[in-house]
Amino acid sequence: MRISRMLALGATIMVLAGACSSGGSTSAPSTASVTIKVGSDGFYESQLMAEIYAQALEAKGYKIDRTGLGLGTRKVTAAALESGQIDLKPEYIGSGLAYYQGTATGDPAQNQQALQQILNGKGGGITVLDYSPAADQNAFVVTQDTSTKDSLTSLDQVAAITPPLKFGVATDCSTNPVCAQALKDSYGIDVSNALPLSACDQPMVDAIKAGTVDVGELCSTQPDIAQNNWVVLADPKHTQPADNIAPLVRNDYLSKLGSDADAFKKILNDVSAAMDTATLTELGKEVSVDNKDITVVAKAWLQSKGLVPGGSAAPASS
Repeated sequence: MRISRMLALGATIMVLAGACSSGGSTSAPSTASVTIKVGSDGFYESQLMAEIYAQALEAKGYKIDRTGLGLGTRKVTAAALESGQIDLKPEYIGSGLAYYQGTATGDPAQNQQALQQILNGKGGGITVLDYSPAADQNAFVVTQDTSTKDSLTSLDQVAAITPPLKFGVATDCSTNPVCAQALKDSYGIDVSNALPLSACDQPMVDAIKAGTVDVGELCSTQPDIAQNNWVVLADPKHTQPADNIAPLVRNDYLSKLGSDADAFKKILNDVSAAMDTATLTELGKEVSVDNKDITVVAKAWLQSKGLVPGGSAAPASS
């Protein structure tokens, strides 16, 4: 009987040990075993935010596939997210909403809500996580010389200038409702013959500097604007929407995480909450002007906020 009891006790211990082992492995698919495919638009700021989100997840044990970083325009990345080619991408929610329905507002909360309603029916469902205080609107800029010569400070003055100003616009401007159509409808500006360039990137900066274009489409956080003392043309008819940044993630990926989905969302939401427009502009300068590696810039900022190991939280104003 003693032997039987010992055998029974041993079996019980093995069962308990097995239960503990399997209990520990239930969370494994949410991190080590379930790779998340992170993507971004082609310009540096989108890639930077995607890298920041990726590193924050990596620090918590998630495996990251970065193949989708820098895929291209929103048309490309939206299709990639809907098809499952990527699972996660940072989005500028105003422009993201306009991409789907043609219009957006100056209210980020309204933009987020409306975008979520649309994305519920895309690709099996896509979730818009919390939007960041950091925002980056489309900006049409001119040099100080052009502004002075033509007494130009606002988009509503452009159409009356002769000869017509040469525009440089985003490569997707002709199909982007907040670009060509908005400029035509609101200000009578025809950009059908404009030079298509990577909008928030060095080619547009170079074209403005060289005088190849008189008006160039940049991002409002682009450090080149302040560095070159360029003038951002006012948009009195508010054609450009509130473009706060938020991560978009596929619902089927969240489903794979099970009970860990909330913890996953919190990692990304905490990152978004810690970013602001001034900081995003400064980080963009480090990448686009100082030519620092995006991965290095991302890591240093995350560490400064205590979001990944290796640093301590910095003051909110940093």
